[in-house]
Amino acid sequence: MPAVSSPKQVAASLREFWSPRVIAEVDDAYIKVAKVHGSLAWHSHENEDELFLVLKGQLRIEMEGGSIELNEGELFVVPKGVRHNPVADHECHLMLIERKTTLHTGNIVTDKTRSLADQLRPV
Repeated sequence: MPAVSSPKQVAASLREFWSPRVIAEVDDAYIKVAKVHGSLAWHSHENEDELFLVLKGQLRIEMEGGSIELNEGELFVVPKGVRHNPVADHECHLMLIERKTTLHTGNIVTDKTRSLADQLRPV
């Protein structure tokens, strides 16, 4: 029988910022949680949409056409091909839904970029 998990509890238990962890799979998508603070990197995902759901705190997603602010319980989908930069002025916990082919920071590599193998590590 599959295990029940709490995205809020798993995100709260993470020790690293900007290091998403896979907590479930649905067809060709991963469900991930992350603890974030500060700015990630401007990037895009050419072939994948990316869903952000704020579990705790606030998140700003900067895009070339403007920014959106997400509060706890709110979600936003960044459409494929849209350059964006997630920013959290204070600690924020997120749930992400992404296709399994989605690279963490798209075609940009920074010191915050995490490989899929890293994201699949047990929590």
